[in-house]
Amino acid sequence: MPEQRPGDRPTLEAVAARAGVSRATASRVVNGGDGVRTHLADRVRAAIQELGYVPNPAARTLVTRRTGAVAVIIPEPEIRIFSDPFFSRQVRGISRELTAHDTQLVLLLVEDRGDYDRIERYLAGGHVDGALAFSLHTDDPLPAITRRVGVPTVYGGRPGWISGPGEPGGGVTFVDADNRGGAREAVRYLLARGRERIAHIAGPLDQTSAADRLSGYRDVLPDADPALVAEGDFTVAGGARAMAELLDRQAGIDAVFAANDLMATGALRVLRERGHSVPADVALVGFDDAELVAESADPPLTTVRQDIEGMGRLMARLLLETLDAGRGTGIAVGPVITDTVLVRRDSA
Repeated sequence: MPEQRPGDRPTLEAVAARAGVSRATASRVVNGGDGVRTHLADRVRAAIQELGYVPNPAARTLVTRRTGAVAVIIPEPEIRIFSDPFFSRQVRGISRELTAHDTQLVLLLVEDRGDYDRIERYLAGGHVDGALAFSLHTDDPLPAITRRVGVPTVYGGRPGWISGPGEPGGGVTFVDADNRGGAREAVRYLLARGRERIAHIAGPLDQTSAADRLSGYRDVLPDADPALVAEGDFTVAGGARAMAELLDRQAGIDAVFAANDLMATGALRVLRERGHSVPADVALVGFDDAELVAESADPPLTTVRQDIEGMGRLMARLLLETLDAGRGTGIAVGPVITDTVLVRRDSA
């Protein structure tokens, strides 16, 4: 066995010698390769544990052609990412799945359009094995960038160039909630509660989730006055502005479906300021079921729950499966649409 001096970093050769196998066999075990008999692999793992061996990342990358890292790209300003619980829950799901597979998460934020050049250089530099991207806007250049540099990518939410959840994505995989179906359920619930003048606070309509939720509202109320719809921006302030706009131009509103919980809380504040009781005068339904938002509201929000953390885990799992299969720069499994459910609380 090679002499191991105090302070020396254990080498792969030392691991092989301790396990009584060849260096090539030890390397296959360390790098997750196949073809090593179980009892030999167990001896190599025991030697790794005894010696405290840590693989050299650069050498491992040369062998596996994998960096062990995945980029998570969010094209939103930092202030929104750190104030909206949707993002923390999605990233938490992604992080847990990547951690379970010994893969590092690299977070890339987009504060302005100039950041895309930096992100393209980073992706093209081979620093990550793949990318996960969510909260894209219709004109976002990110899909073109990932195709250009050949980085396998899974999207959170339906990309804007795909016209509907059931449409083929040309080899692109995305994970999305049933936004349209969830919106329909929310509006039908308000109708069943006897509400007649149901308004909608939409999210930014250059994002497919907001557009799909507006479509769900219109599916149930095809003849609704267009003036009963106001566009917000998925923030508390945006919901408050939209609610004030609706009250200023429309009399007799007795229900509001907001496209996310943050906008619903902004609407709730304005309704209270204008002297409207919720739900006695105006029933209110949100979307997301962000617990810290929905449950802490007064009254607690009735809302449409989507499994945000679960969708993050699923995105990461699909990407890792693609990388393990070595199938190039995309996966042709098509869209994955997860169910939503209406959670009834006191606001409606």
